[in-house]
Amino acid sequence: MTIVKATSSTAGVAGSADGVIHNPVLPGFHPDPSILRVGADYYIATSTFEWYPGVRLHHSTDLVQWEPLGGALSERRLLDLTGSADSCGVWAPNLTYHDGLFHLLYADVATFAGGYWDPQNYLVTAPAIDGPWSDPVVLHGRGFDASLFHDEDGTTWMLSMRADWRPGRDRFAGISIQRYDRDERRLVGPERVIFEGTDAGLTEAPNIYRKDGWYYLVTAEGGTSWTHQVTVARSRDLFGGYEVDPAGPMLTSAGHPELALQKAGHGSLVQTPAGEWYLAHLAARPYAPGDRCVLGRESALQKVEWPADGWPRILDGVPAEQVPAPAGVTLTPPRLSSEQSEDDHFDAPVLGPNWSTLRRPATPDWIDLAARPSHLRIHGGQSPMSRRRPSLVARRVTAQRCTFEATLDFRPGSYRQLAGITAYYNTRNWYYLHVTADDDGAAVLDVLCCDSGRVSVAPGLRIPLGDVRRVGLRARLDGPDLTFAWTAGPDTGAPWQELDQRFDATTLSDEYAATVADGEPPVWGFTGAFVGLWVQDLGAEGGYADFDRAVYHTR
Repeated sequence: MTIVKATSSTAGVAGSADGVIHNPVLPGFHPDPSILRVGADYYIATSTFEWYPGVRLHHSTDLVQWEPLGGALSERRLLDLTGSADSCGVWAPNLTYHDGLFHLLYADVATFAGGYWDPQNYLVTAPAIDGPWSDPVVLHGRGFDASLFHDEDGTTWMLSMRADWRPGRDRFAGISIQRYDRDERRLVGPERVIFEGTDAGLTEAPNIYRKDGWYYLVTAEGGTSWTHQVTVARSRDLFGGYEVDPAGPMLTSAGHPELALQKAGHGSLVQTPAGEWYLAHLAARPYAPGDRCVLGRESALQKVEWPADGWPRILDGVPAEQVPAPAGVTLTPPRLSSEQSEDDHFDAPVLGPNWSTLRRPATPDWIDLAARPSHLRIHGGQSPMSRRRPSLVARRVTAQRCTFEATLDFRPGSYRQLAGITAYYNTRNWYYLHVTADDDGAAVLDVLCCDSGRVSVAPGLRIPLGDVRRVGLRARLDGPDLTFAWTAGPDTGAPWQELDQRFDATTLSDEYAATVADGEPPVWGFTGAFVGLWVQDLGAEGGYADFDRAVYHTR
């Protein structure tokens, strides 16, 4: 397991001592939140797509301050992302608790081109949130955004959107349900379609809750972009028919470009011990109305009320940046999140909970925290375009203004060996400040850029390093601007030297990554910007780099 329990910092924008939840509670790339309470503990599971560990987990005791636990699926036994396409992999996990076990349901999506998804669903269980997780149960591949509903009669049911690949058909062909036998660990009985959605279309992300004799079906509609929404329907019978809330969406930011939180949708409900209700949902923060969202889709919370008509309501039906905290919460002074500020000297035996690796788990064949004390040694992988063996260790960008610094010790053997820091979105959109060797073997510092799959060298920035092998590297995001700097004296306090070029940080966004094919709906990117440590050994000649320190902080 790579779940690490932090002891002195929490996730979220910041803690609160004012009785208010500040949204987003999970800033940066944390989409599709599945929220769960077990006793006094709350958990949120979020999508991770092509990044390890699969399914990122956070913990809270008050819904205000959130602690990153790392990820659940840290082994190829649980998840194999080798070759996974950009924005494929783990979509929309669902976390539930029943009979003393955590149940984690997730889809590994192979593609979303041409109307195909190939979404294989899996279920793992564990006695504790930090595992150990069971071997996966292979479930159906009929659709994604699956969830489990544990009914009061002891039965368990699996729901998902129902995918229809056929040209000319509605690709989102309703919500289906089928019984899951927990003892036999398999689906049994017939599949039933219980809801076909509203005119908003693109019906997905089903969750069922039982309250006051009603089954409440919560779904996402409108697509996970500007017209996203949370739709609620209810029925006295599990199998329907489901009546849609006549008041319209429970939550949406569509039609409100002035709101800071856009793309609001994909919700799940939780009840506090005192009987209050909250909705966890995804949202995104564009740099300007209708602009690109470099931070990706984030997780937020909204207070839910239940008026006399029995329909769950959120104030004005729109996402708020500040929400009342649960009654009775013992408020503590705000603590700066480790996801907002962290200085990692790589003294621990494993990577901390804020680090992720791309398409392969952090295994000893390429990640080494023991060979050189207080250093992270990364053995070089394949090219930046590779989907099989990249060597990238990265963390989420969680604020529009932030700085990432690293100390690199590297001796490149040739131009086939590179190491440095990156501002990264996917294989087609990234920037890379790196050290490599010139044709004569001399070390140089340079910047590579990849824009929609086109790789180029930033002109006029190449710097000969001479005998310098230990350098400090810095990336700084200032809204839409990305700049790089370096120093030859990272241990002596030597001044940083700015590279004389500003790069467009907004290319590291879902919107910029979107692709459009004639006759097909736009395909968005689904992740968010990362900053990280990257090493290539393109000739497979044993090249590696040592990183002595990595510092991330927001401004």
